[in-house]
Amino acid sequence: MLPALRSYRIPGLNLGDDLVYPQYTGRSILNIPSTICRILGVPELGTEPLSAEILSAIGSGYRRVLLIVMDALSLQRFQRWLAEGRLPSWERLIRDGLLMPLTSITPSTTAAALTTLWTGRSAAEHGITGFEMWLKEYGIVANMIAHRPITYSGGGGSLINAGFNSQTFIPGPPLGTHLAAHQIPTFVFQHYAIMNSGLSQMFFRDVELQSFSTATDLWINAREVLERRAGEPLYAYVYWSEVDTFSHRYGPDTDYPAAEMASFGAALESLFLSRLSPAARQGTLMLLIADHGQITTRRDPHYELSSHPGLLRRLHIFPTGENRLVYFYIRPGQTEAVHEYIQRTWPQQFSLVDPQYAADSGLFGPGERHPQLLERLGDLIAVAHGDAYLWWSGKENHMVGRHGGLHPEEMLVPLFAMPLT
Repeated sequence: MLPALRSYRIPGLNLGDDLVYPQYTGRSILNIPSTICRILGVPELGTEPLSAEILSAIGSGYRRVLLIVMDALSLQRFQRWLAEGRLPSWERLIRDGLLMPLTSITPSTTAAALTTLWTGRSAAEHGITGFEMWLKEYGIVANMIAHRPITYSGGGGSLINAGFNSQTFIPGPPLGTHLAAHQIPTFVFQHYAIMNSGLSQMFFRDVELQSFSTATDLWINAREVLERRAGEPLYAYVYWSEVDTFSHRYGPDTDYPAAEMASFGAALESLFLSRLSPAARQGTLMLLIADHGQITTRRDPHYELSSHPGLLRRLHIFPTGENRLVYFYIRPGQTEAVHEYIQRTWPQQFSLVDPQYAADSGLFGPGERHPQLLERLGDLIAVAHGDAYLWWSGKENHMVGRHGGLHPEEMLVPLFAMPLT
């Protein structure tokens, strides 16, 4: 299955054979929400579920689903850590389950991917096109996780002050509301520091929120919920961000994220799985996925736009999107000059594509196109190759690990399925 994902191409869109394209027709995280609905016996939400091949391997007869979203866990890195013996708990679990590859979406970033996991809609449809997004209707370049202007720091400056309403910003009902309408309760487990983030408020509706501080806190609470609801249908969602945090800070190939994954697995095994009663296990399916992966990059002033005033003066505003999937807003008459500057300054490190063409080809996914999609993609998209990126923030360029683009380490993510019965 992995070679098929690597060789898949979006018809009419050739950005380079080194990239992995999202396979929205049954082999992507886009297909997870409808899969959960099908498993739980309710009408599907959004795009089609996972392929028949994957569904057959997972099996049927479940009434309860526990989904763990491990932020920034690359499939290749997960497999390497397993092969190196660095994840003993996960090695034991995988013997009783099934590990398969999926693709992330475009853009391969948390704000877009989590919205997809809660709506069943692609970025083309839900309209979240990156961490940084130009919201023309509010005249603001926004941080789409905190929901505030991108240049703001601290706790102030909510987009609410501009008339933004997180409850109506994305189309359609979120997964919790959909399941509640069919008498399936949803339980969300998320760290207390981000429980009330703007992004969370956008789709955590009609759910029971369970905040935690550590993996110990998480898994004891999760065990208690499943025990209290033993024999009843439910959907439980766990989001863990530390692999992503360590990967950004130290790099995804350092000891930090691998050790975090091992520690998380040990807590899952010892505090949850080993103590769960047969009644709570009955009919329960545990799934592990990632929203995206990460790639190691290097801090290099050559990739910082402060070193390139000749490019900046041709733009209306700083770029938006992701450091590895960049949206340019170009001043009139400067499009050719911007093309030439990028190709001359970073030869063969970026593929340039027209946003209209990218959207029409399906790069951002299927579904009815969001009315503001093209406004949010700018005038030109730059897709990174290798470890290239662009940095335009006024803050220090501190990140080592990055994501958002189409590199295999960003796009290929795991799907681990294990029945608890």
